[in-house]
Amino acid sequence: MPVFRTARVRRALVAVLLSCALLAGATACGGDGAKEAGPTPVNSAEQQKFAKTRFVANAGLAAGATYQWIIKPYREGKFKQGADGRTLALVKAGLAGAFTYNRLKAAVNNAKGDELLSKAVAPLTDGIESLKNLGTKLRKGEATDADIGNFEKMINDVKTAGASAGAEVKDQVPSTSQLGG
Repeated sequence: MPVFRTARVRRALVAVLLSCALLAGATACGGDGAKEAGPTPVNSAEQQKFAKTRFVANAGLAAGATYQWIIKPYREGKFKQGADGRTLALVKAGLAGAFTYNRLKAAVNNAKGDELLSKAVAPLTDGIESLKNLGTKLRKGEATDADIGNFEKMINDVKTAGASAGAEVKDQVPSTSQLGG
């Protein structure tokens, strides 16, 4: 029996030592009661810079997707009945339409962080909202010349608004995995 008691005592001693070590480690991490570390507040100038940067990134992805998978294939006639690869082109265009709408909404949201950019983009929100169902129309092959033209015009308007506020937007073609994600 003495061996049994010794093992039990050892286990209890190890448990107490581990508990003390964990407690000491947690106390050491807590500091001397000073304010806990957290996200550092961003000043107004930094917030505006990030707003423009994020606007440019989101609008650039929207523009790239629109050109690569909607406008370019449309001009090449890939959406026409009987065209080679039509189904795949329509599916990609539908995904690109939904992706573009999502990125444009994000860009408008980003623009709210910059006063000048916000004013430049504000008139475009209704136009962007009108694109909401275009992805579905494209995917089903129901998009018209006017729909494609409206999409292209909206992208150009966003680029122009960004440029007028000092946030030049350049096309950035997203990967096909980004379209589906």
